[in-house]
Amino acid sequence: MEPLANPRDPAMQFIEISGKKLKEIVRAEEVGPEDLANTGLTDYCVVRINRQGDIEVRRPSGWEVIGGLIGDFEHRLHDETGMEWV
Repeated sequence: MEPLANPRDPAMQFIEISGKKLKEIVRAEEVGPEDLANTGLTDYCVVRINRQGDIEVRRPSGWEVIGGLIGDFEHRLHDETGMEWV
């Protein structure tokens, strides 16, 4: 059995939000509205973003990367959601 990832490892930290919140936060130069729609993202999807900016959506069998954030997204995510990286 593989050891569990260290939750304090910054590479394994995420902020989880809804698809609706992602649509409010994401900028057009990161992932456009049409691109988000083409991924099947809905307001009710569970989304997580890691410290590298990868946007992942929860699918029935796991997580799927659907895009990425750029720039000063860490502060933007915290300011918009009030969530901490965990």
